[in-house]
Amino acid sequence: MTVHKEGYQTIALCGLFFVIINIVLFYFLPYSVSWLAWIIFILSFFFFLFIISFFRVPKRVLTIDETKIVAPADGKVVVIEETVDEEYFKDKRLQISIFMSPANVHQNLNPVSGEVVYSQYHKGKYLVAWDPKSSTHNERHTVVIQNGNAPVLVKQIAGAVARRIVNYLKPGQKVQQGAEMGFIKFGSRVDVLLPPAAKIHVQLKQVVKGGITVLASW
Repeated sequence: MTVHKEGYQTIALCGLFFVIINIVLFYFLPYSVSWLAWIIFILSFFFFLFIISFFRVPKRVLTIDETKIVAPADGKVVVIEETVDEEYFKDKRLQISIFMSPANVHQNLNPVSGEVVYSQYHKGKYLVAWDPKSSTHNERHTVVIQNGNAPVLVKQIAGAVARRIVNYLKPGQKVQQGAEMGFIKFGSRVDVLLPPAAKIHVQLKQVVKGGITVLASW
C-alpha cells in the first residue's frame, strides 16, 4: 500500500499539528490533569492514522477485459436505474451510482479503455452524496470515454464533506482501463452512465472495489 500524491500536503500538515499540539499540552498542562493530555494524544493519533488511511492506494490485481465495464471507485451501489442524461447524451442511459464513504479508498479509475471525448468541471452545491439531486446539483466533474463498443460517462460528485474533486483526464487523451482517472477528497459519489443495452452485473447495496468489480458488460 502506498499514499496518494494528493495526500502529501494534507498528511504533512496533520502530522505537524499532531506534534505541536501534543508537545504544547504535555509541556503546559499541570500533572493533575495529565490524563486530559493523554486523551487528546490518543484521539489526535487516531485522527492522524485516519488521514493516512484515507489517502491510501492499495495494490490490486485489476480486471482488464474490453468486454467489461469495471467499477471506477470503491464503495456501495446506491442507484441502478434508467435515466435521461441532460449533459452529454441527451437521451436515456443506464445509471449505476457508487457511494464512497470517508473510509473507502478515494482514488478513481477508468472503467474502460478508449479516448476521452469530453471532460468538464461543474461548480455546485454539497448535498449528501446519496441524495438523487447530487448528480445534477453538486460540484462534479464529468468525463466521457469513447470505447470501441460505446461511450461511457463517468461523473465524480462531491458530497457534503468532500470539497475538492481532482480529475486528470483531458479531451483527446487515450486512456487504459484500470488506470487512474482522479481523486475525490472525503465522502463522495461516482455515477457511471451506460447504454441501455448494457448487461448489469451488480445489485443495489452491493459493495464494489474500484478496478476489480465488474459493473456491466456489453
